[in-house]
Amino acid sequence: MRAQKITLATLALVTGLTLTACQGDDTAASTDDAAPAASSPAGDDGGSGKEAAEETAATSGDTASDAPEGSGGGQINTGPCKTANLDISSAHGMGEGTLHIAFKNTGDACFLKGFPGVDLKADSGPGGINANRSDLATPSVVLKTGESTRATLHYPANHSDGSGVDITLLDITPPNEIHSKTVPTKINVPVTDHSTSDEVIIDPVGTGKQ
Repeated sequence: MRAQKITLATLALVTGLTLTACQGDDTAASTDDAAPAASSPAGDDGGSGKEAAEETAATSGDTASDAPEGSGGGQINTGPCKTANLDISSAHGMGEGTLHIAFKNTGDACFLKGFPGVDLKADSGPGGINANRSDLATPSVVLKTGESTRATLHYPANHSDGSGVDITLLDITPPNEIHSKTVPTKINVPVTDHSTSDEVIIDPVGTGKQ
C-alpha cells in the first residue's frame, strides 16, 4: 500500500508539472502570435500617413509654382500697348544721323508691333517732316511692366554750309494707336533742293540692337 501511494503521488506530481509546462508554452505562443498582429497595423498606418503627407506637399508645391501671376506683376498680356501707358523718350545713336526712340511700358504687360508715327517739328516755320517707313519686317515685342524697346529714326546729317533746320520736337504715335506724345529732341537737318523728308526713315519697333 505504501508503494502504491508513493506511485500515485509521483504520478500526480508529474501530471501537474506537465500541465504547468503546457500552459506556459501556450501562453508564450499566444504572446508571440499576438505581437506581430498588434505592431503590424501601426507600422502600416505610420508609413501610409507619411507618404500621403509627402504627396500632398508635393502637389501643393507644383500647383503654387504653376499658378499664373496677377496683372500687378505685369505677367498678363493685355493686348497692344496704349500711349497712356508708355514712357516715350529719344536719344542720339552711336552713328551719325540716327536717333533712338524708346518705349517703356508703365502698365501691365502688352505688345508693340509695327511702325511708330514720327512727325519732326522745327523750332520755327510752318509744318513738319513726316518720317517714312523702312522696308524692315515688323516683329511683335511683348513688354512686361518696366521693360523697354525702341525704334530707330534715320535722318540726313547737315554737312552743308548752311545753318539747316533745327528740329526740337518729335510727335510720336505708337503702333496701333491714334494718340501721340510730344518728345523734345535736338537734331539739325539740311535745307536742300530735294525733299528732306525722303531721307527721314523710321524703323519698326524691336529691330536693331536693343
